[in-house]
Amino acid sequence: MSAAVERRLAQFRAARGSAAAEPRPAEPPGKAAAPEAAEGQRAAAAGPGGGAQARPGGAAAPVWARPLLLKVLLWAVLLALFAELELGLPYFVLSLLYWMYAGTRGPAERRRGELSAYSVFNPGCAAIAGTLTAEQLERELHYRPAAGR
Repeated sequence: MSAAVERRLAQFRAARGSAAAEPRPAEPPGKAAAPEAAEGQRAAAAGPGGGAQARPGGAAAPVWARPLLLKVLLWAVLLALFAELELGLPYFVLSLLYWMYAGTRGPAERRRGELSAYSVFNPGCAAIAGTLTAEQLERELHYRPAAGR
């Protein structure tokens, strides 16, 4: 995997270096770039994989087009509407319950090799790093040195 990453990084650096080495023609402020140049830039942005990639200096989406902002604004408008109908508190509580439900992932959505925080759900009951075990707690309470240190 790291060889592929290194190869893509080298390609990116080579493309960036060749683009920086080419002098850019000065264009009048009102003129757009030639269609051939725009096509070449789109092909270069697509990269070797064929899919379009975000360029580091690319323009961000406008503020009104961000989905999270739109969802928050919709929620606030609905909260104001329900508050006017004297149902603001139930709407708020049901919203919190929905956010808790939507924020949790089921076990089928776990990535390959990802361990659960609860060791009983892991293969062989494997614990994650930093888990406090009963044996470790007992050793620390009795001021015994940790085993293997």
